[in-house]
Amino acid sequence: MTSDEAGKKEKYEFLITRSTYLKAGVHIGTKIATKPMKKYVYTLRADGLYVLNLRKVDERIRLAGKYLSRFNPEDVFVSSSRIYALKPVKMFGEVTRFHYVAGRTPPGKFSNYLVDGFMEPEVIFVSDPKLDKRVMMEAASKGIMVMALCDTNNQVSFVDFVIPANNKGRKSLALIYWLIARQVLRERGEIPPDGDLELTPKDFETEVGVTF
Repeated sequence: MTSDEAGKKEKYEFLITRSTYLKAGVHIGTKIATKPMKKYVYTLRADGLYVLNLRKVDERIRLAGKYLSRFNPEDVFVSSSRIYALKPVKMFGEVTRFHYVAGRTPPGKFSNYLVDGFMEPEVIFVSDPKLDKRVMMEAASKGIMVMALCDTNNQVSFVDFVIPANNKGRKSLALIYWLIARQVLRERGEIPPDGDLELTPKDFETEVGVTF
């Protein structure tokens, strides 16, 4: 095998084009990188912002879709307190049929059966370990697996499955939730292995200036 052949064989194939990730800013982190998140960092820019490794982002999105597809829809709960994640979470829940709350999850959701909408999911998926800390801690106390989108500045104490990504940007959040939804449906066999959703990442995106 020639060196050119070996290079082609080892070339990584992204779920979408690398340029699509870049345009959405999925790789743009913050000026802080916590110890557990440094393994996902590619470089530090001249302006002080950490940049995530896109291949690692892509790999974790692929794994997340595969993992979530193994559960019955009623056993997965998706939530986010971040404004720009509210529409992505809603669209994600509707596409995958997972339970979701686009906004603040009521206290006791997983620990108090008297709470309206009480449930005992097997996994919860949140957009930001900092903003969604309370719901994560409650889930962890009940032995529920926690999946989270984690930016470079996030602590991951209660996170079992990290998806490194820009979890603050409007376009980044829309693209990530769209991608994971597509992977879930591909893994379930609801669309072909190379199939797409009828919706686009734009359909998952919160409009500029919209308030909730």
